[in-house]
Amino acid sequence: MAIVVRIDVELAKRKMSVGEFAERVGITPANVAVLKNGRAKAVRFSTLDAMCRVLNCQAGDLLEWVDDGPAGDAAGGSAAGGDSAAGGGPGEG
Repeated sequence: MAIVVRIDVELAKRKMSVGEFAERVGITPANVAVLKNGRAKAVRFSTLDAMCRVLNCQAGDLLEWVDDGPAGDAAGGSAAGGDSAAGGGPGEG
C-alpha cells in the first residue's frame, strides 16, 4: 500500500482516544480502525476535512506516501490501481 494513514501518531500527540476522535469527526470507531490499519480504499474529502479540524493539522500530517515497490508500480495506471487510500469516491477531485 503506497498511502499510509498516520492517525495513530496524531492521536498519540494529543492524547486523544479513538472513541473521542470518532465521535468528534462523526465516524464510527470501526471506520477509524479501517483507516488506521490501511484497509481503506478511499477517504471522502469531507471526512478528511473533519479529521484535520478535530486534530488541528494538515492532511499531510495524516497521510503519507511510501514507495512500496520498484519504479512504475506506484504510478500504476493499470485497471487494478485502486490499492491506495485517500481519494477515489464520488465528488473527490
